[in-house]
Amino acid sequence: MKRRSLIAALSVSVLLAACGQPQSPAGSTPQAAAAPFVAGEVLVQLSGGLSAQTLTTLGSLGVQSLETLSRAGGAALLRAQITDGQTVEQKIAQLQASPLVRFAEPNWIYQHQAVPTDSYYTNGTLWGMQGDASTPANAYGSQAAEAWAAGHTGSDSVYVGIIDEGYQFDHPDLRGNAWLNPFDPVNGRDDDGNGYVDDTRGWDFANRDNTVYDGGTRGTLDAHGTHVAGTIGGTANDGGVVGVNHNVTFISGKFLGRRGGSTADAIKAVDYFVDLKARHGLNIVALNNSWGGGGFSQALLDAVVRSARANILFIAAAGNSGTNNDTTASYPSNYDTTAGAGYDNVIAVAAIDRTGALASFSQYGRTSVDIGAPGVAITSSVPSNKYASYNGTSMATPHVAGAAALYASTHAGATAAQIRQAILNAAVPTASLNGKTVTGGRLDVSGF
Repeated sequence: MKRRSLIAALSVSVLLAACGQPQSPAGSTPQAAAAPFVAGEVLVQLSGGLSAQTLTTLGSLGVQSLETLSRAGGAALLRAQITDGQTVEQKIAQLQASPLVRFAEPNWIYQHQAVPTDSYYTNGTLWGMQGDASTPANAYGSQAAEAWAAGHTGSDSVYVGIIDEGYQFDHPDLRGNAWLNPFDPVNGRDDDGNGYVDDTRGWDFANRDNTVYDGGTRGTLDAHGTHVAGTIGGTANDGGVVGVNHNVTFISGKFLGRRGGSTADAIKAVDYFVDLKARHGLNIVALNNSWGGGGFSQALLDAVVRSARANILFIAAAGNSGTNNDTTASYPSNYDTTAGAGYDNVIAVAAIDRTGALASFSQYGRTSVDIGAPGVAITSSVPSNKYASYNGTSMATPHVAGAAALYASTHAGATAAQIRQAILNAAVPTASLNGKTVTGGRLDVSGF
């Protein structure tokens, strides 16, 4: 049941950033790429291992390897530069004809998709956290307040990866839940041998350094990632906002920079979390993906499959173009890992408003979008120790990522497939989502 095409998902206040165009049929070779991609580059999955002879042959085909993104299954995935002046489309067609190549594709560019004592909760602003019987109350909120009343507020032993911009890890509402890597202290060495030196808070794949927050004291960079983090796990009783989890640990996999982010960097971010879980046994239960904008990528789908095999959910924004993802697929939310992992680890999220209506900008799909969650007038943390209200499926997605973490905190040992099913089974039937999502309903974490 799913998935494929392009999205732009940040909407700030009333400004909806909806960009995207129809793409090639799922799994087909793009002949004319409508979505933006990195000029002069292609991603090349080899049929076998990487050798000097293979590199020489690739050179004769007019490409030069810039970096190896993955060696999963013994087949190297390369980010390669075109050296003979051909267009991306021409080079893909040429490479696909070579027996050395499993597939070649563009390096797509992605964009954003946007009872505690905390003041924004007590004054009713955080409607997305409210429940039927909470004070204040809103039946169309995530029902997180109902879970808190039952004593379920999350656990620091549960981890969520934020694949997005970076986030302000010392924000008053985030610093209590921000990861500090105990395996690689700041000393100029790669102590844990994962290829990233001093990745103390995660890694910035966009700028290739360990500085995951670039917003400064008054800047606007990393506002989207900071907002997402606050919804997942803003700490409680400290005067600002509160997230679905009062206690959780989030790690930054920053790949979106000033001009968006590429497929190559998104793949590295996904694999970073898979490696952290495998290498250190971190209980990473979900990856939040509030972004989109490129066409179908076999290389990215393969990375998402690797996350599924690692027992990690991939929670993705449905998109902000107001279109049907069943007919015009949207990536990454339209990916389905069933064939590669034995189950689908993707949860695609639509946005609803405080009245339960499907947001006018939200993409939907009876078979391709799983569930609705609060995504209109969502207040959360932003840089400079401040708060702001954003709209978007970007804002709905972290409610669901937070739900996955909350469920994991009360159901030790639950698999990604079990957590996914629990979230979908708990969805409350909602008129605006009937025939528009797989569940026909909205997020409800009251039983978590």
